[in-house]
Amino acid sequence: MDSKGSAPDPVPAVGMVGAGQLARMTSSAATALGIRFRVLAATPDESAAQVTADVVVGDHRSKADLMAFADGCDVVTFDHENVPGPLIEAMEAAGHAVRPGSRALKYTQDKLAMRERLTALGCQCPEFALVTGPDDVAAFAAKTGWPVVLKAVSGGYDGRGVWVCQDLPAAAEVLGKGLELIAEEYVRFSRELAVLVARSPSGQGAAYPVVETVQKDGICREVIAPAPELPPLATAEAQGLGLSVARDLGVVGLMAVELFDTSDGLVVNELAMRPHNSGHWTIEGSVTSQFEQHLRAVLDLPLGSPTQASRWSVMVNILGGDDPDLRSRLVHVMAADPAVKIHLYGKPSRPGRKVGHVTALGQDLERTRERAWRAAYYLAHGTEEYT
Repeated sequence: MDSKGSAPDPVPAVGMVGAGQLARMTSSAATALGIRFRVLAATPDESAAQVTADVVVGDHRSKADLMAFADGCDVVTFDHENVPGPLIEAMEAAGHAVRPGSRALKYTQDKLAMRERLTALGCQCPEFALVTGPDDVAAFAAKTGWPVVLKAVSGGYDGRGVWVCQDLPAAAEVLGKGLELIAEEYVRFSRELAVLVARSPSGQGAAYPVVETVQKDGICREVIAPAPELPPLATAEAQGLGLSVARDLGVVGLMAVELFDTSDGLVVNELAMRPHNSGHWTIEGSVTSQFEQHLRAVLDLPLGSPTQASRWSVMVNILGGDDPDLRSRLVHVMAADPAVKIHLYGKPSRPGRKVGHVTALGQDLERTRERAWRAAYYLAHGTEEYT
């Protein structure tokens, strides 16, 4: 009882399906807000399971496991898009608050549905078509030219499930995988951008600064906030696009919109309805981190300020190298640049795997980029001579 004799408000419990690094960083934000945070982990040693007090081990593809997990939560949310849609619908039908819900998540789980819906909303997207055989791809290429991008309708992530095909034999090889595929035109762009927005059940929205993302082999290597030399009108367009798409799709929580910057304007590439790699810089670089913002949104709390804390923020992903002993190199990086912030995910290192990230803040862009890259590269490879 409080001093006036009334019972205190119960502490809400947010459950996140998935226990990867996104859940790990959300756990820290939940602790600061005094929120009970639970994760559904596939194994007890997953990234978030190592640091979260309330861990349930189960299978996100099991209805029984999901229902039992949801029974202990006020709100269920996700750190990946791999929960089958019918199981999300079953949780909703049982009365659980699932945010974002099945109707919104459909557009991250089904690329054909996403393209059809975004096109209907008037968003500029690559030309696309469902393809089932070489003749379909050949007809599509006759309109758009080669190369043609083939994408798995479901299940793709970090460059997996995406193939840039230079000719019909290459496309035929992909078609032989037996996947449901769409063909997209190959968009010629100057750079890739992303905008992160939040939306609450009551309809409040917030948009973060538009960032530039640097990709290699389908994996995000670097994020620069804000995107350098992006005209104010383009910034406003991207933020408005993100907020309107979140509203029209009924998104609750965080949503990232990945964009191509082209000579004909901004083209929508992908959507993600969860905290996102393009927003890791917000932990130090924004008044409100994306992880805190996601919790505020799914609990229908007032959203926090997305304002940047510094002129420039640069995040560089740490990709595993041949030597897995990252921790032995922490002392050097911390001593060399005490202002660089390091986040390690507790994941076994292997070449190309995201095992952490570093963020540098500063007033000079090139110097800030150099600091972030040197720190990340030394942690991964034991040398500051990054490439």
